[in-house]
Amino acid sequence: MQSWRRKSLWLALSASWLLILLRVFPVLRLKEPARRQAGSPQGWPHWLDTELLQSFSQPGELLEDGLQPPQAPRGGSCTQGACFDASRCRGGGLKVFVYPAVGPISETPRKVLTSIEGSRYHTASATEACLLILVLGPDTPAGECHPVPPQWDGGKNHLVLSLHPAPCLRIFQLGQAMVAEASPTVDTFRPGFDVALPLLPEAHPLRGGALGQLRQHSPLPGVALIAVAEERGGWRTAGTNFSACPWDGRCEQDHGPKQTHPGAMLPNATFCLIPGRSPDALHFLQALQAGCIPVLLSPRWELPFSEVIDWTKAAVVADERLPLQVLAALQEMPLTRVLALRQQAQFLWDAYFSSMEKVIHTTLEIIQDRISGASAHPSLLWNSPPGALLALSTFSTSPSDFPFYHLQQGSRPLGRFSALIWVGAPDQPPLKLIQAVAGAQHCAQILVLWSSKKPPPPRWPETAVPLTVLDGHRKASDRFLPYSAISTDAILSLDAHSSLSTSEVDFAFTVWQSFPERMVGFLTWSHFWDEAQGGWGYTGERANEFSMVLTSAAFYHRYYHTLFTHSLPKALRTLADESPRCVDVLMNFLVAAVTKLPPIKVPYGPWHQEARPPPLAPGSPRLRAEPQPAAQNCINRMAAGFGHMSLVSSRLRLDPVLFKDPVSVLRKKYRSLEKP
Repeated sequence: MQSWRRKSLWLALSASWLLILLRVFPVLRLKEPARRQAGSPQGWPHWLDTELLQSFSQPGELLEDGLQPPQAPRGGSCTQGACFDASRCRGGGLKVFVYPAVGPISETPRKVLTSIEGSRYHTASATEACLLILVLGPDTPAGECHPVPPQWDGGKNHLVLSLHPAPCLRIFQLGQAMVAEASPTVDTFRPGFDVALPLLPEAHPLRGGALGQLRQHSPLPGVALIAVAEERGGWRTAGTNFSACPWDGRCEQDHGPKQTHPGAMLPNATFCLIPGRSPDALHFLQALQAGCIPVLLSPRWELPFSEVIDWTKAAVVADERLPLQVLAALQEMPLTRVLALRQQAQFLWDAYFSSMEKVIHTTLEIIQDRISGASAHPSLLWNSPPGALLALSTFSTSPSDFPFYHLQQGSRPLGRFSALIWVGAPDQPPLKLIQAVAGAQHCAQILVLWSSKKPPPPRWPETAVPLTVLDGHRKASDRFLPYSAISTDAILSLDAHSSLSTSEVDFAFTVWQSFPERMVGFLTWSHFWDEAQGGWGYTGERANEFSMVLTSAAFYHRYYHTLFTHSLPKALRTLADESPRCVDVLMNFLVAAVTKLPPIKVPYGPWHQEARPPPLAPGSPRLRAEPQPAAQNCINRMAAGFGHMSLVSSRLRLDPVLFKDPVSVLRKKYRSLEKP
């Protein structure tokens, strides 16, 4: 008992002495780590994928070693409201003027000028524009920079654009000008005012661009899990069995095959580790194109178009000081998450980065969204296929109004359609066709686009739905103008010589409601590559495979009229007017380029007249010895205009239930489809 008392007394005395020492000598007191105040610079990078490191330290718990004060951003405190006069943009629309080049220019600035001049925002008048663009080339010596333009006005309402590091940008007196440069540092970038561009290779294509390389969601057996970007421009691969970091040379690792040219080979891996140095920003686009998830190690440069692109859906930002934790987190990432990241990387590459034209147009679209304010693109349109460049805000800013987002929104298009019947010069009023379409279950209105030199008849047949006659301009592309009289999402495009039954119309519309982003038609063409002629051709011969449906009898969404009018280059619309047969090809090109999907064929009665293109196209035996007409070459000119062949082939035809089955016709909903 006495021993226990002595021990208790000794413990009490020891505790008392410890408290006295802590009061007398404050330096010995245990202190919690000081927390950073709000607004102070954070050393730990902003994690884009925080759920990957749930078991590790939180970003605010680690401090940067030897933190350096950030550089003062250029232009002081310039913001969109303070340094940009939006009142010069009449009606909220962006008009852009680009200063002409001074002296000889390299290929990259020439592509930039061509892309800007081909944009729907371009104007040739500096006084009419509300944004003036000055393009800086990478090869211009510092002593030969572009002189200050006379409309400079301290840089207000100006954009200085540089796709590569330019000496002139460092010495140029920017003033209140916005800056769009490749891979700007986070210290000098002004969010909401400047625009971060990707670092592009010198040989980046003007339009079209290479498609993404992702073919399946997981690597084949033997394919490395990780590819690491190297300073010399190549990649080295690392397998899954490693116990130390595969970067910065601080571990033993099999470097894999060497790569000497930056564009020689894209990384074939699941994750691409990219150091945070600015010169490594070029690897970022290579990873996106390859479908390799970019893992950015403490990046010191602003991600491209970060103002509108949600990079949490396509990339991972990690701290380069925690190699083992990062590698463990990548190994444990669920396959569903890996698939989602890789698919998003492919979408972003194709939508915004695969060509110079897309990069420039995305830059202008971001500035247009700033001017529009509340009517700008929502995040869903920027970060979901087909992307904001193909979801025009002049049509709508609500995703439910476009044909692409019904599945994500859990909605369906309106249950009625408008029939648009085009009457050309030699055609007679399509009275029989009007009666057949008016009897369709879901027809809301009939619009007759009269493009004939003869005046329309004074009287038209009485129908159960409204009938309106529109005055056309005798051009083949008139049928695809966004007429305000169209009141439904669905359009049934018809020619005066088309022949359809009511049952065919009803079934085709039912199919279109399930696929509102695609064209649904009856008569089909197919394209092919002709080795002998070295070009594309198309044919209307009946075959199992097709890639186009004729707009003389097809359903599609009315948004494609807006896209056709405001998005297509003027040269392609002129081509369609000069060769009316090309208008079918052009509309199919447009829809396929947007959706990356083929059209859908529905049954068409054999008693109807089959469609044929003008004497078949390159490769037809009866044409080999004859000059190729311009109408037959339109498919090659359109492939050049789009930058690639966008048509997609299919062998799918959708038939109604019990179609041609040997059962009683009383059990079939669309009985007249099989009657001669």
